[in-house]
Amino acid sequence: MEAYVVYPENKEQLSALKAVLKALKINFEPQVSAPLPHHAIKGMKHGIEDLDNGRKIPFSEFEELLTRNP
Repeated sequence: MEAYVVYPENKEQLSALKAVLKALKINFEPQVSAPLPHHAIKGMKHGIEDLDNGRKIPFSEFEELLTRNP
């Protein structure tokens, strides 16, 4: 059987969706997304800042750096 992920945009949509699922006797379970850890957000912001300031290399060079410095 197929499964679907839906993204209600507000409380009204969520409420209506739950009501329809219950009326059709379709099992469902909420999936609460956890916020990203602080260090992950900090790393992403740093990476975006690097890109904005022209600090970037092609992926092929990055792969080469990884193989040279294990």
